[in-house]
Amino acid sequence: MSHIERMPMLEPAAMNEAQRKAAQALAAGPRGGVKGPFIALLRSPELMDRLQQVGEYLRFRSSLEARISELLMLVVSRAWTQQFEWSVHAPLALKAGVAAQTVQSLAEGRRPESMARDEALAYDFCDELARTRGVSDATYRSAVDRFGERGVIDMLGVIGYFTTVSMVLNVAHTPAPKEADIEPLNSLPM
Repeated sequence: MSHIERMPMLEPAAMNEAQRKAAQALAAGPRGGVKGPFIALLRSPELMDRLQQVGEYLRFRSSLEARISELLMLVVSRAWTQQFEWSVHAPLALKAGVAAQTVQSLAEGRRPESMARDEALAYDFCDELARTRGVSDATYRSAVDRFGERGVIDMLGVIGYFTTVSMVLNVAHTPAPKEADIEPLNSLPM
């Protein structure tokens, strides 16, 4: 399979008015520019704008601690072998308090052995959802008891949003940032 970038950054002169407006709005927000999945998503500026708003909420204003959100982002990135998201979020997860051993286990495609209790709940919720397309009553109850109903919905938002972003990046063959200082993920067996 080719890994040539399919949807590189559009030159400003090649953008239509809607694309220019969406790119300017993104650059004015907390991301500071059109990067990662938004490079490809710029082909559909209204979708890009709506998705970036969802992502902005999930990354910067959700009910979840950054440590839990970043852990979930890594679980999804690993499941999709998504190099861009992994290279961006692994350092953020470490900074948010996810243990280096946990990040390494995820990189290797294994369930981390020694996570904080809330991290294990979030991991198990995400893993069960991916495997069974739902969660058991016991998993749901544990998640609600720890994160509340809003937290469960925010976890679902993180999982769904980063799944969407991972698909966009994988189809577009968007590379990891050149300045990424993290080991790339190996492909997992299907």
